[in-house]
Amino acid sequence: MSKSLKRVRAALEGAGIDTEIRETPLARTAADAARAIGCEIDQIAKSIIFRGQSSGLAILFVTAGGNQVDADKAMALAGEPLGKADAALIRAQTGFAIGGVSPVGHVNPITAFFDPRLQDFDVIWAAAGTPHHVFRASPSDLMKISDAQAADFTT
Repeated sequence: MSKSLKRVRAALEGAGIDTEIRETPLARTAADAARAIGCEIDQIAKSIIFRGQSSGLAILFVTAGGNQVDADKAMALAGEPLGKADAALIRAQTGFAIGGVSPVGHVNPITAFFDPRLQDFDVIWAAAGTPHHVFRASPSDLMKISDAQAADFTT
């Protein structure tokens, strides 16, 4: 088991979340993950990370699989201009590689925002630290453990 997957499992267990972690075929996109799990695309919680241009920090937007982050809304929430987060920043702040970034189990604290669309479901699925693993959670549990603030930031 990879270090990243172990870290996600430990974060979930530490928060008292009894969940299922499922191995899937390659699930780098929300559509891939939804097909593999057999759920709606919006039940996939995507971890979208931007770089704060002033702070230099990664900022996480947990969004429903079919939604896209609106740059202006995201910048207003972040309180600073946002740019592309490169692989090095994502790895340094979260501990995850692009394609498997989980909304939980980061190696450093991260500011996070949560797409309200995810709250329309009883169960959602998120990356578990690798491109081949996802975990199941309730939206309220995921929002709590990721320390994310519900906010409108999608188009």
